[in-house]
Amino acid sequence: MRGRVGAVNSIFIGSSNELGGFESGATARLFGPVASVVGGGIGTILVVLTVATAWPSVRKLGSLQDLGKSSKMEIEEDEPALVNGS
Repeated sequence: MRGRVGAVNSIFIGSSNELGGFESGATARLFGPVASVVGGGIGTILVVLTVATAWPSVRKLGSLQDLGKSSKMEIEEDEPALVNGS
């Protein structure tokens, strides 16, 4: 099962890269390279501001490394210790 999941993941990652490249090229062809880069930057800033406004709790998350450490600590505190692997 692991090989099939990896294959599907690979297909989605590979196709998303190709679609992103096509979209970037089409946008640059229609609006010019400078306008497409500036428009992409403005769009990115608008998405970040929208997410920060719609979901304020996202602003408090911090880095993913810190999130992983705090999640592991919460799990260790909540679960009882295993004795002899049982």
